[in-house]
Amino acid sequence: MIRRIKLRSLAIGGVMTLLFVVLVIRIYVVQVVHAEFWLAKAKETWSASEKIPAVRGKITDRDGNVLAMDVAGYTVAVSPEVLNKLGIVDEVVDKLHELLGKPRDELYEIATKRNAEGKFYRQREVRNEGWKIDKELADQISAYREELRNRIGEKEVGIYLLEEQKRFYPKNSLAAHVIGYVNKAGEAMNGIELSLDELLRGKDGRIKYERDGNRVQIQNGHVEIDPVVHGKNVQLTIDADIQYYLEKAIKDTYDKYQPKSITAIAADPKTMKILGMASLPSYNPNEYWETKPGADFDYAIKGLYEPGSTFKIVTLAAAVEEGVFDPNETYMSGSIRVADQTIRDHKREGWGEITMLEGLKKSSNVAFVKLGYEKMETSTLKRYIDAFGFGQPTGIPLKGELSGMVAPRYATEWATLTFGQGRVQVTPLQQVAAVAAIANGGVLMQPQLVEKIEDPSDGKVQRVEPKAVRRVISEETARKVGEYLEQVVADGTGQNAFIEGYRVAGKTGTAQKVVNGQYEEGKYIVSFIGYAPVEDPKIVVYVVVDEPNDPYAGGGSVAAPVFKEITLQSLRHLGIGPSNAVKALNTGTRNEKVIAVPDVTELAVSQAREELRARSLNLEVVGEGTTVLQQIPQPGTNMSLSQRIYLITEERSKLQVPDLTGLPLRDALEICSLLELSCRIEGEGFVTAQSLSEEAGGRVLSLKLEPPGTPAVLPDGAASDGDEAEEDGSTGEEGASSEADGERQGETED
Repeated sequence: MIRRIKLRSLAIGGVMTLLFVVLVIRIYVVQVVHAEFWLAKAKETWSASEKIPAVRGKITDRDGNVLAMDVAGYTVAVSPEVLNKLGIVDEVVDKLHELLGKPRDELYEIATKRNAEGKFYRQREVRNEGWKIDKELADQISAYREELRNRIGEKEVGIYLLEEQKRFYPKNSLAAHVIGYVNKAGEAMNGIELSLDELLRGKDGRIKYERDGNRVQIQNGHVEIDPVVHGKNVQLTIDADIQYYLEKAIKDTYDKYQPKSITAIAADPKTMKILGMASLPSYNPNEYWETKPGADFDYAIKGLYEPGSTFKIVTLAAAVEEGVFDPNETYMSGSIRVADQTIRDHKREGWGEITMLEGLKKSSNVAFVKLGYEKMETSTLKRYIDAFGFGQPTGIPLKGELSGMVAPRYATEWATLTFGQGRVQVTPLQQVAAVAAIANGGVLMQPQLVEKIEDPSDGKVQRVEPKAVRRVISEETARKVGEYLEQVVADGTGQNAFIEGYRVAGKTGTAQKVVNGQYEEGKYIVSFIGYAPVEDPKIVVYVVVDEPNDPYAGGGSVAAPVFKEITLQSLRHLGIGPSNAVKALNTGTRNEKVIAVPDVTELAVSQAREELRARSLNLEVVGEGTTVLQQIPQPGTNMSLSQRIYLITEERSKLQVPDLTGLPLRDALEICSLLELSCRIEGEGFVTAQSLSEEAGGRVLSLKLEPPGTPAVLPDGAASDGDEAEEDGSTGEEGASSEADGERQGETED
């Protein structure tokens, strides 16, 4: 018995010893052999890692107005586990449907979602309607959550707002095609957002730290930081005010004529800095998911058109540079034979024997065939076309820019190329760059869209300087071409672009559209391009309208007025006053335009300003109020565009004396009466100078007046305007054609 007990004890002891040996070996393997592996696993348990999101750089206009920025975005999430536990699924689904607009069945599916084990999920995001919503909507959801908490007496009600970042565009659709957008997934789409994404995006940082069992950071634990690199800020050359003028002008025309598209570009011709660039249809980048098909297409750099007669500017410049343009040379207008085809003027019977300068003003196709085809070698004309930048990208920092095409094959195609039809397609931006080269004295400039790039971390600024591509024509040639184009506006097909007080050069164009290889009757691309002031160009503007719904619409009747509105408002904004502020009421054959003053009293100042600017009227706000209490002149008064409307926004006791320069005596006296000033008058006509003094009887305003026609200079921002050309058909806006035995007819109107 004792022996058996001893053997059993020995066996048990042996087993215990063996187990202990195995345990020791195991501990050795874990702590020594596999020490690094298990230490790494432990550190994973101890450590936590958090992302530090980079802030995407701001995009601003040239004056620092923010066009794109990062703001807080909130993602709505729900807890199916909590909602079902509390029995409030249906109520929450109904409320989120009301606030977010997401279908009830989709919300119900999210709120009752189970995992593979059949258990309710702890948290599910509500996408896409609840993804990165703005603060206003987030506040409404937060308020509902608080109300729900108070009503059911539970702190946890299964509704969450996850704070993130989203891209925000303060001016909504303004310059949408230029800026582009960033979608909710953080992907840059279109425009500057895409082309400069690497600079704007920055780099997310990360922090790693050790934590205890309660997931609290250990005070003296190891910390690793991968620093965040915030995106760089980009300042554009765009002027938000000019962009607004441009977009409003094309919107009015778009609504009136319902074209397939309309595009306008404004630039500084000396530097080719883009001041404004827009196309319609357009979209709101804050709501990019609602964009209609094609509305995000940027016609300024991707739209290809037969330019029509605006291309004659290139032929004219080449002819002047080559010395083959004699403005006094005569020719027989109407038609010309090239190979086996007859090319006609838009007025098929022509104007008889006229000078080359008259041919330019009337936009005679025959004149330009003679200049560009008969008087120059085709290789010479092509050399100038290439030098002006056609057939190649301009180099603007936007993705997707097209090169266009200039590829004539036969004699007739070389002939029609001289007036912008046939095998030639250009982008609007190429047109602007070419005409800017003439306006600035003959140098082709690369279009510039970025003014500077700033690193927010150290404040370093990288400025983008204007870049000259090549000299195309001499300064003398550029000056002559500008003077010839000025006559097109003053006494030719471009009279609707005339601006009283400013020298304007420009050219109309209306190209018949090609459909299935044939020119189609009634479908045109109408355009106008020009610059001002001719003596010192500050702005070049191009407007192109694709297929307006009026078959009789032409470049002079549709596009030229849009050019005029954009250019006049932009010149005023830039502080470029007219060369003569007080114009005679009758100067030669052109009368100063008179317009009835609209009633803007009781309107907000911003609304009144928009109403008056839409009519190209000068205005001055008097006082610091926000509502128009009184206006001078009174509503219904006939006034010229060289005069100014005063918007009174405060009680007279609080008002300062405004600038009365350019006012007739009647309106000046009315303002003096309003301000309770004594008024001392010298001369007659319109106010040219004023001075305020204190005398024994009170404040005295001395006014110097001079009769109409006496030169004077208006203060910055003032301007006068002139008549548009009468639309009586005298400009011959019909369409030029080239025809071969009655088989082919392409029309261009100017």
